[in-house]
Amino acid sequence: MKPFLKDGKSLLIAYDQGLEHGPSADFDDRNVNPQFIMDIAEKGNFSGVVFQKGCAEKYYKESSGIPLIVKVNGKANLTKGDVISRQVCSVKKAISIGAKGIGYTIYAGSSYESEMFQEFGRIQEEAHDHGLPAISWVYPRGGKIPDLGGDSTKETVAYAARIGLELGADAVKIKYSGNSEDFKWAVQSAGKAHVFMSGGPKTNTDEDFLKLVTGVMDAGATGVAVGRNVWQHQDPLNITAKIKEIIFNNFYNVIIVFFCTT
Repeated sequence: MKPFLKDGKSLLIAYDQGLEHGPSADFDDRNVNPQFIMDIAEKGNFSGVVFQKGCAEKYYKESSGIPLIVKVNGKANLTKGDVISRQVCSVKKAISIGAKGIGYTIYAGSSYESEMFQEFGRIQEEAHDHGLPAISWVYPRGGKIPDLGGDSTKETVAYAARIGLELGADAVKIKYSGNSEDFKWAVQSAGKAHVFMSGGPKTNTDEDFLKLVTGVMDAGATGVAVGRNVWQHQDPLNITAKIKEIIFNNFYNVIIVFFCTT
């Protein structure tokens, strides 16, 4: 994970939603253009940018100085039933377009999870053979998840983190469990795998999102992989600066005191 870390911390900008959600779900006239995201990544000096193969081929430039993570599996949001996300890009192809890391989504709880486990295992080994880290997006979905209280409980989020560790991921991208104390268990469960919070949908206010980032960092996470809360923002670079203060400058200690006294 070295290319994506600064003093052990990281802020990634993620832009794989076009395939996963479709353009009408998340995009407007500005952010529908992948170049807009590359501009934010470069001007905001992000630790890394996440693209699917097509956007990476057409918009990513190594000269930007922003390390690239290529998501090598994906799915559309047009089918019913249990979810599966299969490989759509080889590790070799990802490297050829400048990838410094390989991303892969696992839907734990799906009846197809064993297929995704097996596929990620092969991809992780191939990535490591080429000296690249393998990052797993682990999202509990289907199966027993509703019976366990949903996909964001302390136990379910920690299980997601542990799945990533057990399968050999160098980092895991997981949902937030709602509070810092519960999320500490997920960080512990991930062991030596770096933990990133999934940024999720755009929050109602900047303060709402900054509270999430604060809780995540206080729990000992590596950082955040954020998409919509930056590139849907009216002023993406302004919110980026605030997030970076929390992640890289330990500003979360000040924010925790502020939140506790207001």
